[in-house]
Formats: sequence, C-alpha cells, structure tokens
Amino acid sequence: MSASEASVPPPNEAPEVPEAPGQDAVAGPPRRAARAALLASVFVIATSGLIYELITGTLASYVLGDSVAQFSFVIGLYLFAMGIGSYLSQYLESKLLERFVEIELGVALVGGLSAPLLFKVYTASGAFRVLLYGLVLLIGMLVGLEIPLLIRLLKFSLDLKQLVARVLTLDYIGALVASLLFPSLLLPRLGIHQTGLFFGLLNAFVALGSTFLFPITRADRFRLRALCALTVLVLGAAFAMVTQFVERAEAIYFGAPVVHSAQSPYQRMVLTQSPRTTRLFLNGNLQFSSDDEYRYHEVLVHPAVAALGRDPRRVLILGGGDGLAARELLRYPSVEQVTLVDLDAVVTDAFRTLPIATRLNQGALTDRRVTVRNEDAYKFLEGCTESFDLAIVDFPDPGNYAVGKLYTDAFYQLLRERLGVRGVVVVQATSPQYARESFWTIVTTMEAAGFMTAPLHVYVPSFGEWGFVLAGGEGLAAPGGLRIEASTLRYLDSAGLPELFRFPRDIGRVAAPINRLNDQKLVAIYTREWSVWTR
Repeated sequence: MSASEASVPPPNEAPEVPEAPGQDAVAGPPRRAARAALLASVFVIATSGLIYELITGTLASYVLGDSVAQFSFVIGLYLFAMGIGSYLSQYLESKLLERFVEIELGVALVGGLSAPLLFKVYTASGAFRVLLYGLVLLIGMLVGLEIPLLIRLLKFSLDLKQLVARVLTLDYIGALVASLLFPSLLLPRLGIHQTGLFFGLLNAFVALGSTFLFPITRADRFRLRALCALTVLVLGAAFAMVTQFVERAEAIYFGAPVVHSAQSPYQRMVLTQSPRTTRLFLNGNLQFSSDDEYRYHEVLVHPAVAALGRDPRRVLILGGGDGLAARELLRYPSVEQVTLVDLDAVVTDAFRTLPIATRLNQGALTDRRVTVRNEDAYKFLEGCTESFDLAIVDFPDPGNYAVGKLYTDAFYQLLRERLGVRGVVVVQATSPQYARESFWTIVTTMEAAGFMTAPLHVYVPSFGEWGFVLAGGEGLAAPGGLRIEASTLRYLDSAGLPELFRFPRDIGRVAAPINRLNDQKLVAIYTREWSVWTR
C-alpha cells in the first residue's frame, strides 16, 4: 500500500471535516479495494441500466405491438436521456459520493418498480405511453449522471487514459451480459417483474456499499445508509408481493380469475376461467374463448380436409400450440402422423399437462400420432425433407416482423415444396372485416408463391368476422361437402360450407401487395388497419 493510500482513514473512522464549497467530497486517492468496488459498480450500473431498457421495451411491445418500433423508440429515448444526464453531471460540484449514492437509489427505485408500475396502467393506452416514455427518460438520465460521477471519483487513482478505458470497457461488458441474460435466463426464470426488482435491489446494495468507500461526515453517512435500508425494504417487500399483485391485476384486466400464467422468452401466457368460459391470452391478446373456439377450429381444419379430396395421412401443423387444431384433425381415422411445430414450449407443455387445457383439446398433444417440435417454423421448413398431405398454419397475426416473415412469399414457397402437387394448406389470415387489406395481402402473397387459393371466412363471436386462405396446386376448388359426419361437429355442416367461400361486398377482394421477406409490407398494413379499431 502506498503512503497516499495509507493516509486515507477507514470508512468507520472518517473525520467529520467540513467540505469547502465547490470541491469534490474526496479526501484523497481511493484505496485499491475501494477503486475495485467503484469499477465493479460501473459493471452493475451498465447491466442494470440495459435490463431496465429491455424490460420497458418488452412491455411496450406486449401492450402496443410492433416490437421493432417499440424497441427502437425505447433504445433511442434511453440513449438520448443518458446524454442529458451526462451533460447535467457537470453541475454537480460537491459531495460527489453522496450524490452518486442518491442517484443510485433513484435508479434502484425507478428501475426496480418500472415493470409493476407499467403493468398497473397498461389497460389505458394513453396513460401507458406517458408513463413508459417518462420512466425511460428518467432512468436514462439517472444512469447518464452516474458514469461521469464515477469517473470523477476515480480520477485520483488512475491516469485519464487508464480510467476511461476501464470504465468504458466495464460499461460495454455489462451491456453484453445483460443482453445475453435477459432473454435466456432472467425473463423465463424470474419473470419480467421480479427481474426488475432484483436489479433494483442490486442497485440499492451498490449504493449502500459505496457509503463505505470514502470518508464522509457522520450525519451524511447515517442519512445515506438509512435511505439505502429504506430502499431495500421497499424493493424487498415489492419482490415478495409482486406475484400476488400481478395475479390480482390480471384478474381485473382479463375479467376472470387467472388459473395459470407463465412467462417464456417469447411471450406471457395467461389462462383464465369463469363459470362460462376458459380463455387463453398471449401478451394480453385473446387467442381463444372456449365458448366459441370450435367455430374457428372447425372452419380452419375441415374444409381443408374436404378440399384435399382423399383421406389425410401425414399432416403438418405450424403454430397451434394449444392443440385445438390437432383435436379436429384426430377425428379422422386415416391420420397416421401429425407433426406440430410451435416455437414456444411453455404453451405446448401447458396444453399437454394442465387438466383445464387437456379437457379443451381432448388430450390431442399426448396422442401417440402427434409429435410436438418446439422450434421456429421457418427454420423447420428450411431443414425439412418430409412431405405432407395437408398443412394447417395457425400463426398469430402479423403484428411484428418476427411473425411477418411467416406470411411471406419465401415462406409459402418453402411450404409448397413440402406439400407437392396434390397437397393442400390452410392459413389463418386475420379478419377481412377489421384488416381487409391485410387479409387480401396474404391471399396475393400465397398466389405469388405458386398456390391456387380459395379464401373463406366465418363469424366467431369473440373476434368478429375471421378469415382463412385455403390453397393448393392446379385445380384446387372450394369443396362442395365435408369428409366427416356433421353430427360429430358443433358448427359446420355441408349445407353451410359454400357460404364460407362467399365474400360480401364490404369485405370482398381489394388490390393488395405481395409480402416479401426483404420488404414486409404486411406488417405495416396490419398495424395501420388494426390501430383504427384499438384507439
């Protein structure tokens, strides 16, 4: 230890020396341990700052849709706010350690509580946006204030070249660690609320540890440690109670008790049950209601089987992790193999094991004929060498570019190769009533991929008028009758089949572009059309 290091009194024996106005609250160069602790703080600050950014971006994409736009807004606003904070740091001229601790506690509280606060108001879109961007601005400014303060606190122990290199290196490494941990570990294991609160606690402990690094007055030391203890208490209590809070809030928002919820790296799944119906929500969006889902799934599956003109044996389902489309397919004795490809194992596992779910799909996902593969459908088709008689495509609506690629001509060309000349496919294609141009864009895109198409639609009370595209090779025509006894179904019969393929004038065909992989026009069209109905 150098003489200058030895001259710094231990934190518990810090002299109460009044600080001259305009001077930093540093009595001398920090000890090696203190310097290492401050550098470690840079890593924690960078990691937690990006975690809060990812949390707000994820919640924004859940609530507002269009994940590309939301993450772009959040990242841009966060970096801008950091710049403001860095600029304002020059006006902090005294008691730098005290100011650093106070700012770190602010980051802990605002960042740690950001997810529960946003969740609380996400039923009101206007209020959600105001709070979202306000929190991003505040967190960014606070984090932007911290790094310059740490550099000034460390300036006596390292020359400028070493100091800037080490601080920025730790800052960038922290950002990398956060970006790797958030989707792979933190979000699926802790959940979005607990992740924010965990890092809030981490920030609070960094603030507490910082009070031991430099000599400060006894009054300031007592005040700062009391604030740290209070912050830890608040965040710890929130961490313990957030699960109950989320369950109560979700029950109010969804209008029924939540019987199962889970977070995956891709989405939040919620199952609710009331005396009348069971409902599935993904990222807050209704996927089905048990009192009318049979309309949707019967029209999704049985006209396609009828159009095939022969008994289906090998069937591919893309999406449909709830097993309800598989349930309808398994009504046909001829079916020998169903390959179901759904990205999210959280969904397929729930509908394979939960009694409330297996009652709905009649145990379809545990049927010996069904093979479930949890992988990206696009990559599956790229590597697939099997051929199928029939394909059922039941993806979510194309509200973002990750899903939009599954509605492109390139995707449909891959699918066509797996079906051959005689194969038939049916695609969930959103509402021709609420998203008319989007629906006909899907039709146009499938035709550009070489399919003959026969669009159809059905009224589902939970959703309104809903559309599908039946497609196949040369000679495909709308079927004239079903290949299953109508008495085994709840809605569909042969007499009503032709009406599904007739489109009234107000939802009839309009000019629409081809949705290509390098220019996903469908996502922009879909977002524009649905935004009119969700204002």
